[in-house]
Amino acid sequence: MFLVKRANFNKKFIIKGLITGILLSAFIYLSYFNIEYRFINTVLGLLGLYFLLTIPRPSVFFAGFTTGVLWCYWMTVSLEYYDLVYLTPILLILIGLVYGLIFLIFAIFDKTSIRLILIFTFTFIAPFGFNWMKFELIFIDSYLGTSKEDFALILLSLFLMIKLHRMKILSILPLLFAINIQNGLYIDNPNAKIAMPQMNIKQNLKWEKDYRNTIFEKNLFEINKAIENKKDLVILPETAYPTLLNKDEVLLKQLKDKSYKIDIITGSLFLEDNQYYNATYHISNGIVKIAKKVVLVPFGEEIPFPKFLVNIINDIFYNGAQDYAKASEATDFEIKGQKFRNAICYEATTDKIFENLNDVKYMIATSNNAWFTPSIEPTLQKLLLKYYSKKYDITIFHVVNGSENFIFRP
Repeated sequence: MFLVKRANFNKKFIIKGLITGILLSAFIYLSYFNIEYRFINTVLGLLGLYFLLTIPRPSVFFAGFTTGVLWCYWMTVSLEYYDLVYLTPILLILIGLVYGLIFLIFAIFDKTSIRLILIFTFTFIAPFGFNWMKFELIFIDSYLGTSKEDFALILLSLFLMIKLHRMKILSILPLLFAINIQNGLYIDNPNAKIAMPQMNIKQNLKWEKDYRNTIFEKNLFEINKAIENKKDLVILPETAYPTLLNKDEVLLKQLKDKSYKIDIITGSLFLEDNQYYNATYHISNGIVKIAKKVVLVPFGEEIPFPKFLVNIINDIFYNGAQDYAKASEATDFEIKGQKFRNAICYEATTDKIFENLNDVKYMIATSNNAWFTPSIEPTLQKLLLKYYSKKYDITIFHVVNGSENFIFRP
């Protein structure tokens, strides 16, 4: 009888954590299925945070485990391209454990006020340099704001709801100041007429030598099409040219010749001083400008561990490949008299790439999402770019291989 009661007790902990994790993740999956109702996202987000503040301590671990897996399972999709599919269940469990333990820290002291403070503190932390789990993002398509101040007001409102035994209506007051009903109707278009071709090159073909000419011909077709349509700029996605473009004189000359008719922005690799960079090339009137990536993808482009561990991991899992090198600051391109901040994939969803914007009002972000499709990764990335567009009041032109292109406006 005792064992039965204990099993039921443990099951309740798991169920409460599971429900909390689902509520905290619901907005991503609703967006994935193009279900974006502000009222639903507002209610589900508030319920998720309310439960996170009130469920028992053991349930918090299961909430973190569930949330981590639901937000980040897509990381396992890329393992097939490294012949590491067998690691999928191990990676899923590790993701769940990492976020389970992080969430458990929220409940290290059994006081709602401390849990609230630790949850808010987490919004400033990026475990292992990976910052895609943002609690503020829960309300990106809701009636509530997504700033730190808004999130603090939301937590305060929930805290008052929990603690006030009488006059619970007062708990709504902080929430009123967090309301954001801006419709985003203002559109500020740049001077340049921009072509954003939709690319869908599968990842298993992208780096095949026998397929490269097909990719190059596809890129050239899109450039010529943009010229025929009298565009000023054509943007191709991250690593649209799967080669060291600065070392391919024939290919680079072809693009330089085209650049007298149209500005070209394309992703490719760049080699300098025996270091490899993930880079963007801006080619205009025969002149090439290189923008090297500033923020690398943790565990994808760099291993965020001490050097001796980096070498061991690269030897075991990446056949001895070295981490990419990175630039120290962001690069701006000037097109038709206006500046565009360059961002490559992951870095477009980090605060660092938005430093020193000054008078820059536009960003060109390029990605290769073929690594992670089909999954929710493109959806989560889309929501994050929407968040950063609002946060920094900047229009983002996102050109992608493997998922849909978007323009995000503040």
